[in-house]
Amino acid sequence: MNKINGYTEEEATGLIEYIYSGKNAGKTLSYLFETYGKEHSRAKGSVRNYYYAFLKKRDDERVERILKGKDLKAGEVKPFTEEETDELLKKVLTEKSKGYSVRRAIMNVSDGDERLMLRMQNKYRNLLKKQPERVEKAAREAGIPEEKSFLQRKLEREIDALYSRLAIDLRKENAALKAELEKLRREKEE
Repeated sequence: MNKINGYTEEEATGLIEYIYSGKNAGKTLSYLFETYGKEHSRAKGSVRNYYYAFLKKRDDERVERILKGKDLKAGEVKPFTEEETDELLKKVLTEKSKGYSVRRAIMNVSDGDERLMLRMQNKYRNLLKKQPERVEKAAREAGIPEEKSFLQRKLEREIDALYSRLAIDLRKENAALKAELEKLRREKEE
């Protein structure tokens, strides 16, 4: 089996044809990744990642043959500079400190530019996951209260749930003890 990045040549051809036809029909790439994924039991993100990796393999003659005559290309990824990343963090954290959700904060910072908003959102989530200490440092430097990590929030939810379960058990036990006490009082009076 001769594969290209994990797909057989037939699967790769099928995906490219599907994307090409869909784009010509006015469908968005996001929609096409999702529907192709559902039809072929693959995750949307997996299809997206494969598609972009495939487009970058132009040095493979099979890829060139499959793409021939199709105007499919991936936009160049423009990474954030360190300064842009620091500025993004400062602005998003400042908006969040006003009570906005992350999504709303990023929308405010990006001035409604949807592409920029998506890039910022992905970058911010990536920083939270992979560089939480950088986010904490930016918050401290901006004088913004420290944001809790995902694990801290999860632990707090689990503790709250435990307290709720304990409280329910204690209420049940308390009700049973009250009933028993009442029963003993009645027996004593008889």
